Amino acid sequence: MRSGNAPIHFDDTERLSDEILGRLGKNIVLALPLGLGKANHVANSVFNRAAGDTSIALRIFTALTLEKPRAKQDLERRFLDPVSERLFSGYPALAYGEALRDNRMPPNVEVDEFFFLAGSRLNVPASQRNYISANYTHAIRYILDRKVNVVAQLVAKRVHDGKTSYSLSCNPDITLDLLAARRAGRTDFIFVGQVNSELPFMAGDAELHPEEFDYMLESPQTDFPLFAPPREPVDVAEYAAGLHAARMIADGGTIQIGIGSLGDAVAQALVLRHRHNEAFLDIGARLAPFISSSVTLENTPFVQGLYGASEMFVECFLNLYRAGVLKREVDGILLHAAFFVGSKAFYQGLRDLSDSERAKFHMTAVSFVNELYGEETVKRAARVKGRFINNAMMATLLGDVVSDGLDNGKVVSGVGGQYNFIAQSFALEDARSIIMVRATRNSKGRVTSNILWNYGHTTIPRHLRDTVVTEYGIADLRGKSDRDVIAAMLCIADSRFQNQLLHQAKSAGKIESGYEIPVECRDNTPRRIEHALASARSAGLIEPFPFGTDFTPVEQRLMPALTRLASASPMQLAGLLLRGLFLRTQRADFLKCLERMALAKPKGLAEMIYAALLRGSLQASQR
Repeated sequence: MRSGNAPIHFDDTERLSDEILGRLGKNIVLALPLGLGKANHVANSVFNRAAGDTSIALRIFTALTLEKPRAKQDLERRFLDPVSERLFSGYPALAYGEALRDNRMPPNVEVDEFFFLAGSRLNVPASQRNYISANYTHAIRYILDRKVNVVAQLVAKRVHDGKTSYSLSCNPDITLDLLAARRAGRTDFIFVGQVNSELPFMAGDAELHPEEFDYMLESPQTDFPLFAPPREPVDVAEYAAGLHAARMIADGGTIQIGIGSLGDAVAQALVLRHRHNEAFLDIGARLAPFISSSVTLENTPFVQGLYGASEMFVECFLNLYRAGVLKREVDGILLHAAFFVGSKAFYQGLRDLSDSERAKFHMTAVSFVNELYGEETVKRAARVKGRFINNAMMATLLGDVVSDGLDNGKVVSGVGGQYNFIAQSFALEDARSIIMVRATRNSKGRVTSNILWNYGHTTIPRHLRDTVVTEYGIADLRGKSDRDVIAAMLCIADSRFQNQLLHQAKSAGKIESGYEIPVECRDNTPRRIEHALASARSAGLIEPFPFGTDFTPVEQRLMPALTRLASASPMQLAGLLLRGLFLRTQRADFLKCLERMALAKPKGLAEMIYAALLRGSLQASQR
């Protein structure tokens, strides 16, 4: 299918679509990379052609469709709209994503996704029906099975000594393997690149010769700001869990970290361990957690440092590098990763690295990072003392892990690469899987346990149970009997739910009727965690945004107050409203918050209620 004179350059998406349809006819199977690397203008042009011509059959295979956040109610909108305008202005929305969300997908277009932005597709029936449950490394098989005939990807461009080269940058993950399959004659497709000036040029495996491409789209009109979600705040419970996990990371070892605030908590804990070791040891003693006796604790600063092997280049890896923690090189490489997406500061940080520094962060195929087979001897030698850290929504007393879906069948996110790394933790002699779970969650004023007796959906089955960490400690489950697993999990559950969980285990005959939870694990409460970390917070060792933020100081002040309102019960909302109505002093910081939310001078009853609720919540959220 290749033209033989690749790439042919275009500066107009409509002419490019004409060319694609002219070569392929009216049956298009379009593969788009996961996350950041989608060629938005190409995808939108092809989608719009199909939407306007029902004789075109379009099938899109992708994952992690990035979309600007949408407010669900007015108070949330007041906060989100200015943030969205500041961070996402100029980012072209993906037309197929909007059509899915608005339930107006044309009948001749089908979208298959194997990973969702967490929670974004829960109420999108078409997405739930067309979800493909797949490990990240298996997705290429399903793309090939569907007879892909177009791959469209965002690329970085570099001209050096008069020679042009391109980089897959943020997403070599599956594309490298697709190109290898094309070279081997296993598939044939049109490979379309779209140049983006903000995308960091990553060398190594991600760097491609121009002849790999059939078409290249490049013009000022199709350049755009990268999708850059702000970092999430890290709360006290997440810090406690991160500090526990950091005590399992062996110097001279290998680390993988999942996305989100729990990952940032682990990274900051590792920085504290390395740079402020005395304080790190003191915090650990104050937490006084339950830690399974079989866990080897690692408390020293890093001498050899860590090497990273992670499907996602989460931006805290860059912070670990700057802190001197990520410094163990494998053939000159500090980190092998398959994709990235992050904040504006992250992209700028990558662009600011020297070429030699940037080369130490090696973007490559997901088949290399997430699996051991293929170059297995090399990988085993590199991935010593592996610690693979991933997040979950829930876990059971028997060690099942729930990370991607609900018991009604709805998919929250996807399996992604979690299974891959857990499988590696068992395949490598000295590796461990660390699953991080918040012990509880709060919705509409109701606190429920994330440690359950059982659940109707499982992501990682209990025969792969290894280590589970909550804010209350570390449970080592590997190779243990069901009875001992239950005892360990009870010790890291919130004490408000321990009795019920123990009763369920006893009723099932899985633990002896006379068993009692150790007294030292009977004070697993948020209050104890707050008290244990109070001095570290006062000293500025643990902050909501340890590695910086795109939120203004006023927005940072607003966030806990808005979170409190969003999770409050009707009775709690009434209490906050009364508190706000009778708040006599108009504090300057409160006034700035109200001004940011356009509520300093409320008009009408609704805005008066919003203003009072916000004042009440701001006061209740003070440390």
